[in-house]
Amino acid sequence: MSVSSTRRGFLQSGSALAGAALVAGTQPAPAQDRPGAPPARFHFCLNTSTIREQKVGIVREIEIAREAGYDAIEPWMDTLHQYVADGGSLSDLKKRLLDAGLVVPSAIGFAHWIVDDADARKQGLETARRDMDLLAQIGGQRIAAPPVGAQDKPGPDLATISQRYRVLLELGDQLGVIPQCEVWGFSKTLSKLSETAYTVIGANHPKACLLADVYHLHKGGSGFDGVRLLSGLGMQVFHLNDYPAQPGPEQINDSHRVFPGDGVAPLVPLLRTLRTVGFSGFLSLELFNREYWKQDPLQVAQTGLRKMRAVAQQAESA
Repeated sequence: MSVSSTRRGFLQSGSALAGAALVAGTQPAPAQDRPGAPPARFHFCLNTSTIREQKVGIVREIEIAREAGYDAIEPWMDTLHQYVADGGSLSDLKKRLLDAGLVVPSAIGFAHWIVDDADARKQGLETARRDMDLLAQIGGQRIAAPPVGAQDKPGPDLATISQRYRVLLELGDQLGVIPQCEVWGFSKTLSKLSETAYTVIGANHPKACLLADVYHLHKGGSGFDGVRLLSGLGMQVFHLNDYPAQPGPEQINDSHRVFPGDGVAPLVPLLRTLRTVGFSGFLSLELFNREYWKQDPLQVAQTGLRKMRAVAQQAESA
């Protein structure tokens, strides 16, 4: 995460979660019937980080997701704001999504909701309001809520973080978008699945939910066995990727992420665990691989979906 195009670079330039069930009407849409698709258990989403540095814009990103065969797209908020700044119409964008048969189960935002400084936190909530308002206008359902602003130093205690996450959730109630508390493995705050689960449960809100990521669970040392203690009701999006055996967790960064099945992550057991806990949401391909960024974005998206489906089919066959 050291380059400007990755998340860190962007910043610098269940049963235990059963109470976090999402309300009716925000559940995933049925998967599209497409050749080669596994049974409708998992749904497949393209996080646009995967083709971010090709800089094709949100309209083409939607086209690529459709042409590749995804069920959904997970855009970055800066791309959406740039689209509006360039004169783009949100109603037109929503129609493009509908015409493409794509839903927007999540988006990637960086509001400073967690920080101790009251003025900065107030400004962060205004950023979150702006992001969620825009997202709601194109039919978006959720937005990532990572510990941005507290990633480079230890943040507040977990009880305080829970309270601040609840404030963010209540803001989301007003706008019809659900913030997902995100595990960031490289961060000094909420780097572990256990810490993020505490935050989500402690918020005591009916729409509280957790956003996990294969890479971040590895990077932060959480491992994958803890996922079996969560509930599919409290996870509606899961970032899917893989990583090599080397470098190890201390040295690995976002650029080392690879297509599912091309690394050593225990993806098949993980997806089986997700099935066991009742997860039927979106597997969202989130990569920051510089080599992939040099390739044709449609080819990258197609390869990613094919490899996600292959891993999912192995998990489904159990």
